[in-house]
Amino acid sequence: MSDISEITALVHSYAILLDDGDMDAVAALFEHSTWRAEPGDTVLRGSAEVRPVYEQLIVPEGGPRTNHLLTNLTVDVEPGASTASSHCYWTVLQNARPGEPITIIFSGRYTDTFAKIEGKWHFGDRLITTDLPGDLSSQD
Repeated sequence: MSDISEITALVHSYAILLDDGDMDAVAALFEHSTWRAEPGDTVLRGSAEVRPVYEQLIVPEGGPRTNHLLTNLTVDVEPGASTASSHCYWTVLQNARPGEPITIIFSGRYTDTFAKIEGKWHFGDRLITTDLPGDLSSQD
């Protein structure tokens, strides 16, 4: 698998794991990473610090009932390099209650760096920027 393909799969795995409600696996993605969200200046380091952010997303039905749509993913990596970066847009759809319409709850950007550790790509830093807040009223 090429470096770009491996990094693309890593970025996509985040959305899949999050939508599946596997918060342990989501947090594990940031084992070697920092994690930031705008607005704010808090920097979380490693899985243990990142996990509480995702624990609060679980709803009583057992999962977040979301679909993360990732678009316009660009990956920059030089051949043979041990660092890389990427950028993509994300939009989160949610169906908070069965039978209710899908709601766009927010949209933004992921700006990531990566490090190749022992031959495998890992997140090095994730900056989450929310550009467009959506309708959160359906989550009550």
